Amino acid sequence: MHMGDALVSGAVGGTMLVATAAVATYSVKKINSDMDEKKIPLMGVMGAFVFAAQMINFTIPGTGSSGHIGGGILLSILLGPYAGFLTMAAILLIQALFFADGGLLAYGCNVFNMGFYACFIAYPFIYKFINRKGISTKRIFAGSVLASIIGLQLGAFSVVLETLLSGKTELPFTTFVLLMQPIHLAIGFIEGLVTAAVVTFVWKARPEILEKSSDGEAYGNISMKRVLGGLIIAVLIVGGMLSWFASANPDGLEWSMEKTAGTTELDSPGGVHDTLSNIQEKTAFLPDYSFKSQSDNEEEEWPAVSVGTSISGIIGGALTLGLALLIGFGVKFIKGKRKKVNVH
Repeated sequence: MHMGDALVSGAVGGTMLVATAAVATYSVKKINSDMDEKKIPLMGVMGAFVFAAQMINFTIPGTGSSGHIGGGILLSILLGPYAGFLTMAAILLIQALFFADGGLLAYGCNVFNMGFYACFIAYPFIYKFINRKGISTKRIFAGSVLASIIGLQLGAFSVVLETLLSGKTELPFTTFVLLMQPIHLAIGFIEGLVTAAVVTFVWKARPEILEKSSDGEAYGNISMKRVLGGLIIAVLIVGGMLSWFASANPDGLEWSMEKTAGTTELDSPGGVHDTLSNIQEKTAFLPDYSFKSQSDNEEEEWPAVSVGTSISGIIGGALTLGLALLIGFGVKFIKGKRKKVNVH
């Protein structure tokens, strides 16, 4: 559900960038005692894992479409909504800058659509509500599936609204929304299953992590080695090898666009769109998660065994890990400075 720049006007893109920056600032302010040395590495590793997982598009049977997980619910469950949102912002920035996945003008839209609704609506009002009487395998499954579906439905509807407000007449509201919502219902269900599997692994390895994240508390002396080790191995396997098996079918957004407008790409209106596109061409050294020479090939075999794809998964995961760590340490530094000012 990564929107390209051609889908949004300058006004809508700019407004959503401001909104995303406001939510990020709010998230930094709201992170209190839970941003400790144990959560920061988990932010980095979870960011890398979601980056790698988003590379794998799974086929939606009988539709000719595919989808990938958003990851917002998963990040919220393990990190809390505020750190989860900041981690999602890091993931999408790395994807846009270095892999040309999602536009720079549409960056605010993408963070809002995949991060805000999952972290601040679906997670607190659905997942936490279902698990309010205690965590169990059944509650993790039910909460993950329902929250993933609702979060993705809100994000998909937001995409439709953003194109409507941008004046994209090629995508009439009624037709577009009637295609976007059902296909993302199926994608949301599968994302819920993936989320439940990862959360269950963490719960069985270190149940305290879920409890502390839910209550907004620091991890303290919880040992993170088993969880971090398992997730790092998963990043290498998913990004380095399983990404070869990603579906070649268009994702839910592209599929809906093709059914509505007859194309998966709209013409650029020029101006700021072309300026940002030129910048992205220069920064994206692995466009579409492959070497530039490979990304121009129209036909690909399946599975797409590619060194470029493997390198993209590993480098992208490492870059995301680094940026998420930087954000985590930055937030901790800001909090430390504020405490010193308050003391004096």
